[in-house]
Amino acid sequence: MSDRLKNNQRNKEVVWDYWQKLNHVGLDNVLDVINAAMHQDVNWNGSEPINQIVGAEAVFTNYMRPLMLAFPDLKWRPYVFLGGTDSEGDEWVSGCGYLTGTFAQDWLGIPASNDKTNIGFGQFYVMREGKIAESYVILDVLGVMRQAGFQILPPSRGMEGGKIPGPLAGDGILLTEQDELESRKSAQLTRIAMNGLGRYVRSRDGGDMSRMEHENYWHPQMHWYGYTGIGATFSQEEFEDFHQRPWLHGFGDRKVSLPGGRYMGFVGEGLYSAGGIWDVPFSINHGDYLGFPATKKMMTIRDFDWWKREGDYLIENWIPIDLIDIFKQMGVDIFDLLRHQVEQRKRGIQWFNIAG
Repeated sequence: MSDRLKNNQRNKEVVWDYWQKLNHVGLDNVLDVINAAMHQDVNWNGSEPINQIVGAEAVFTNYMRPLMLAFPDLKWRPYVFLGGTDSEGDEWVSGCGYLTGTFAQDWLGIPASNDKTNIGFGQFYVMREGKIAESYVILDVLGVMRQAGFQILPPSRGMEGGKIPGPLAGDGILLTEQDELESRKSAQLTRIAMNGLGRYVRSRDGGDMSRMEHENYWHPQMHWYGYTGIGATFSQEEFEDFHQRPWLHGFGDRKVSLPGGRYMGFVGEGLYSAGGIWDVPFSINHGDYLGFPATKKMMTIRDFDWWKREGDYLIENWIPIDLIDIFKQMGVDIFDLLRHQVEQRKRGIQWFNIAG
């Protein structure tokens, strides 16, 4: 085994051990687990409204402790897990799945439901010297709101619920060394497919997405798993109609980009690949999206992907997007809308009774 593969296996062991310990230790011991896995000056980044936290102790105080107080029996349940070294030499470990626990105390202003709740998560780590140096996580906070009984956004075009499905084959946890040739195939197909997305030009193509040539890269029965607000789709046709067409209407200037943000983890391992961007400029908001008007301003995005390859096609894709951050840039305060619904509920009015 090459040194690169050895490092990758060691890095995955560190992260996997970290998650398993979080599943079994009590809150009083969580800080010790964090200190063992992370550099003391770790650059930790969470989705809106958590955002950046610097330092292992601050991660415990400002993120992990409030989360575990709200969900005291919280468990990490990943269904895709892989690692690799990107073209810049950064060593990554990433995974996606869901957190599950009883919603016992209010969290982020969301009233506790006292019911079992599933929180979709996507996570990327940069590993240095065998410990976590950078961390990026997107949580499906809108999904928690919905499970607590609050419909903040219009119902998704795609299917949505409390738990996003994992790989159909159940083979997404890559704890062992993977075939290097298969890993290269997965990474290469992903890059080609992503280049295809870049061939779309809004001013030229409008609603015609044929230049992206999805049929060359995506299986006809592809499964695309989005978070609450977008939902899941189960064919190329559903993907285009339920997600891509509305998305391009709002954010279709894909060729527009500026320096900034963090590109992360574009790696392949076995039949899986992963990649993400964090606060990267990606499009002018030229059209309305999910009923909210356009700003005509440059937008940044927090967007992760995990892909599963089947032969010469991509068959499954998990894609957390920080929609709350997107809407914040559009001048829409999701948490203010939540507070309004909370007050309405206190008066006996549910979201589905609210007109206008």
